[in-house]
Amino acid sequence: MRRLRQAFMIPLLALALFACQEEEDITFDPPVVSTFEMGEGSSHSTEPVAYRGMDLHMEATILAYANVESIKVSIHAHDLEVGEGEVEWDFEEVYTDAKYLVKNPEFHEHIDIPATAPAGEYHVELEVTDAAGNITEMEGHLEIRELIHVSGFEMDAEVVRGEDFHVEFLIGAANGIHTITVDIHAHGLTAGAGEVVWEMEEVFEEGYHELSEVEFHEHIDVPANVTAGEYHVMFIIEDEDGNEVEFDTHIDVLNE
Repeated sequence: MRRLRQAFMIPLLALALFACQEEEDITFDPPVVSTFEMGEGSSHSTEPVAYRGMDLHMEATILAYANVESIKVSIHAHDLEVGEGEVEWDFEEVYTDAKYLVKNPEFHEHIDIPATAPAGEYHVELEVTDAAGNITEMEGHLEIRELIHVSGFEMDAEVVRGEDFHVEFLIGAANGIHTITVDIHAHGLTAGAGEVVWEMEEVFEEGYHELSEVEFHEHIDVPANVTAGEYHVMFIIEDEDGNEVEFDTHIDVLNE
């Protein structure tokens, strides 16, 4: 009977050793990030653009052969000029929430962007580590903008009095546009006989109010009796939360 018990135990021991050997030989392919997107948080935009003082949403679909152990997000900029009232911003966080520590997690987070972060281009890295020690990295770029962003500005450099000049530019306003004000005035011009030094302030709302992305395109009439010379043109864009952006330029008004 004793010999029979020993004979039975030998195959069991061999089986256990074989199982351990098999486990040690198992290898897992690195995780695969099949989709990776980010954008403005409130609208879940897939355009890699976000606004300072608001949040960024980030999503990724991860396919892993072994359970995910951690997901790290890093955001940083290179050589961005830090303006007055701004503070250099870098972000790094490691996510180990239970919902991510599985084989095929859907990563979805919202990241707050400080209102003092410099606007510009940022480098984004997503790093996925699985329980087998495999690491997969994804990279992308993010543009952080002011709450009110102006681009593509074009305006006539000169105009003959009695005619009109055109101005156009693109506006992105995270909180929606409230008003666009155009202020025109001069410094040091003296009106001749029958002339006036031109002063104009006009508020534009129709076609712009409450929109978050729009092209401002207007033709502005110049009175025929204004004094010729250089005029200062100021644009003031106010959003629905009362934030304002101002920028200015000059235009030469000619006699003919």
